[in-house]
Amino acid sequence: MSGYRELFDASIADPQSFWAEVAKAVTWTRAPQQILDDSNPPFYRWFPDGELNTCANALDRHVENGRADQTALIYDSPVTGTQRTYTYRELLDATAKFAGGLRGLGVAKGDRVVIYMPMIPEAVIAMLACARLGAVHSVVFGGFAAHELAARIDDARPTVVVSASCGIEPTRTVEYKPMLDAALQMAEHPPRVCVIAQRERHRCELIADRDLDWDYVASAAPVDPVPVAATDPLYVLYTSGTTGKPKGIVRDNGGHAVALMWSIRNIYDISPGDVFWTASDVGWVVGHSYIVYAPLLLGATTVLYEGKPIGTPDPGAFWRVASEHGVKALFTAPTALRAIRKEDPDGEHIGRYDLSRMKYLFQAGERLDPDTYQWASQKLGIPIVDHWWQTETGWAIAANPMGLDPMPIKPGSPTVPMPGYDVRILRVDGSSCEPNEEGAICIRLPLPPGTLPTLWGDDARYEASYLREYAGYYLTGDGGYLDEDGYLFVMGRIDDVINVAGHRLSTGSIEAVLATHPAVAECAVIGVNDDIKGQVPRGLVVLQSGAKAEGLADELVALVRENIGAVACLKAVDIVPALPKTRSGKILRKTMRGIAHGKDEPVPSTIEDPGVLETLKPILHTR
Repeated sequence: MSGYRELFDASIADPQSFWAEVAKAVTWTRAPQQILDDSNPPFYRWFPDGELNTCANALDRHVENGRADQTALIYDSPVTGTQRTYTYRELLDATAKFAGGLRGLGVAKGDRVVIYMPMIPEAVIAMLACARLGAVHSVVFGGFAAHELAARIDDARPTVVVSASCGIEPTRTVEYKPMLDAALQMAEHPPRVCVIAQRERHRCELIADRDLDWDYVASAAPVDPVPVAATDPLYVLYTSGTTGKPKGIVRDNGGHAVALMWSIRNIYDISPGDVFWTASDVGWVVGHSYIVYAPLLLGATTVLYEGKPIGTPDPGAFWRVASEHGVKALFTAPTALRAIRKEDPDGEHIGRYDLSRMKYLFQAGERLDPDTYQWASQKLGIPIVDHWWQTETGWAIAANPMGLDPMPIKPGSPTVPMPGYDVRILRVDGSSCEPNEEGAICIRLPLPPGTLPTLWGDDARYEASYLREYAGYYLTGDGGYLDEDGYLFVMGRIDDVINVAGHRLSTGSIEAVLATHPAVAECAVIGVNDDIKGQVPRGLVVLQSGAKAEGLADELVALVRENIGAVACLKAVDIVPALPKTRSGKILRKTMRGIAHGKDEPVPSTIEDPGVLETLKPILHTR
């Protein structure tokens, strides 16, 4: 660990010198002389006197430095049966023209543009075009309900909304225009103009004096990149807030570019010219960081995939894409692996494709249970690399730096904190935990470059949400521990720690045991109220394809008793057809817990399939 440890220690001992050196990888229009402004804690700002343009770093400099004809973007859409590629020159040309069109609509430096689109190249072009103008984009996941879109429009107050006629799922077409129209009627601050990309599958009717066709706007004269301050916002990305009002995570231009350039090389082992595929959506932070910005900032080739891990057309979809396009590293969520495994437990589809060029499979978004890790590791024969981060941080808090100093993998751990992340495990009273003692995972301030400096228009909420619980620390909201080797183990949200007759238990540790049973495809454990013990765990499991349910619940209860002990008090395990998830793959444990407690839980806007939750309600209401 010496190489990693020396670098990490340097980043903590002298963060300004460390990040000043890393920042040299970015092309600045004015190089920063001051690295960190720490005059107004807890509002720290990186590279405050630096100036750059993120789009120029992602496109122009590669065209100017010999990568003009290299493929920048591969669009692979099994739901439409189409593929398209863009060289760096072609992507720059399309971006510069669309930026010119946006400027013609009145979009200027600092203005906001809401992007509500499916996984098509136009979404990437729109994001980069905003960056080119110094405008702030806010991507809303395509297909979000109208009232959720309206809330984000009202908070961002965009000059323009960019959307599309529809999104395409394996079994249906999702019309975006009616949802957009409804959102604009609800919004108190609707934009004057909407730009609509018409798709062949479904063309929508444009509203006169408001809606413009993408092709018309994208045919404008190209414009040059606009330099902005490193501390100026690049984008605002909304997460669900506990108050019902979405939280606008702010990402600045300078720190973002610096952090992503470091991370894609050192965590993911990607070099210029390599093919990197992040199987996510541009509506999520993973899509922002590792579909769009990091690969293009580096000069790599990125894959934009419009499809699913299964059903487009089969469980071999991911392996087909990786094989066809020569993907070096694939980054996806554990829920995708579990879906593939459920449909193809023996990995037969893996053997149909040449995956010799794929060196790594990276996992994030939800805890990678050891059983899923073992399955993927055995079937693929390559490192399965877990790492952990949040929308708020924009890049990995903890990871295995495969491009710097690969470390032994410990199943269940995202490995070690990355440079700049001074991770501490704290007790309720603020004291530090011993190795292997669970507590709240916190990060000592200042956070490194690329992380959120605040929330959009709401400094007070930023402090209240993240900084108030432990003075001088950012509270991640997750619980876990550091072992004697410095490896981090993330056991789940602090809300998911239950108190059973005075014993604090992580539901994540119980899930890890349940997941080892060969009949279990995926599982969730929630804490429910109990008159005697205060709280007890409740398990819900989805079966592997072809597995038998008879007697399984008793086997699982016995398995937890054997591995954790009678103290876990797991007595109820229900076999269910599916678990409710967000579109990014996170299981809605908090929602299920509320339903089990008899609360009238609102259906989260991020839910993938509301019908799954309806199916579970009578099960959760029992006992």
